[in-house]
Amino acid sequence: MKSKLSWRNLIFIGSMLFGLFFGAGNLIFPVFLGQQAGSTVTLAIIGFLIAGIGFPLLGVAGMGMTRSNNVFELATKVNRPYAYGFTILLYLTIGPFFATPRLATSSFQMGIMPFINDDQGKLVLAIFSVMFFLVAWFFARKPSKLMIYVGKWLTPIFLILLGILILVALIKPMGNLSFQATKSYASSPALSGFTEGYNTMDALASLAFGTIVIDAIKNLGVTEPTQIAKDTIKSGVISVVLMGAIYSLLALIGTMSLGQFARAENGGITLAQIFNYYFGSFGSILLALIVIIACLKTAIGLISAFGESIHDMFPKLSYRFLIIFASVVPCIFANVGLTNIIKYSTPVLMFIYPLAIVLILLAVLSPILGDSRWVYGITTLFTIIPAILSGAVVMPKNLQIDWLIDLNNYLPMSDIGLSWIVPAVIGLIIGSIFKRIKIN
Repeated sequence: MKSKLSWRNLIFIGSMLFGLFFGAGNLIFPVFLGQQAGSTVTLAIIGFLIAGIGFPLLGVAGMGMTRSNNVFELATKVNRPYAYGFTILLYLTIGPFFATPRLATSSFQMGIMPFINDDQGKLVLAIFSVMFFLVAWFFARKPSKLMIYVGKWLTPIFLILLGILILVALIKPMGNLSFQATKSYASSPALSGFTEGYNTMDALASLAFGTIVIDAIKNLGVTEPTQIAKDTIKSGVISVVLMGAIYSLLALIGTMSLGQFARAENGGITLAQIFNYYFGSFGSILLALIVIIACLKTAIGLISAFGESIHDMFPKLSYRFLIIFASVVPCIFANVGLTNIIKYSTPVLMFIYPLAIVLILLAVLSPILGDSRWVYGITTLFTIIPAILSGAVVMPKNLQIDWLIDLNNYLPMSDIGLSWIVPAVIGLIIGSIFKRIKIN
């Protein structure tokens, strides 16, 4: 039994957490931001980091500060029925229904599609999906080994491959940082960067991965709750510092790429152009390795987190059965295409993301606010309504309801997708008042 973790083990766990977070989207978003921001890239990076690493760190820290063993336990601070609904929806969203199949589809489109003909795409995607999730399932079978698989093996390989590009791009830059910003970044670079970081959706993953970190710390012999909380936060800091450094460098490389390329529709195109510029035909192979490894290690973490958390809630469902479910279902869904996955996942993400952020912030503020059900319950209640409206706005057009969209437009900051903030603050104030006057 250990009183606390050594720095060596903290670094390994922090590396594991970084590896779990950093998928293909985390490569694409900062490069795209860099191209759009141009000369305002510094302010844009600051905004991106606040959302892109700030929220994930708060999520991991919130799990530690409230000494919650899992998402369900944290969500019960609202009430138990809500905890069941929120936790199941969270894990289905970042697990087998949406996020996990998107990992296979993204890695296929960026890593494999450049090497095959378009007419072979469907068949090769089916074969690739089976192989991808078979490997992910194999590594997810032993959650106690995740620190070794991801923290000690996959993440270092990923960092070495990505580091080759970053080093070469900094030594031989394609351009400078003086290019004109696009309209949104020219007028409000920090806010535009924040919104881009918001789109990474890592705040959702932080609640799931926080559980994995806590389990890893316990497996290393730390049992005292206060120390587990401290080591959880330290691991989170190590992870997000590494993420922040890579995000910043990728954004700068994206801006400098304007010296050679026009602005692209997405960061994936730009990333492929950059690799090809520096490494020629070998660049496509290097990008394929980086993207597949990035997506694979995140998929391993999501499958494992799904299995452990749902098993904790429903012990009769075995971990082995759950990770098979969490591997087979996304393997099927991956073949419906990335566009369809995004189209149907976006409304769910826009609904659940505000609820996750509110839960995270209440957890982090628990030393001040306490664990009052009035505070958690009323704040969450006031967040659910605008969250529903946010989801309704981005529904596929044939499913949209006009009066819900009109209602959402009345809320402050609805034009930037943050209509939940003001109602949540009002709910927090009302909940705090009820707590103070001790209404029973």
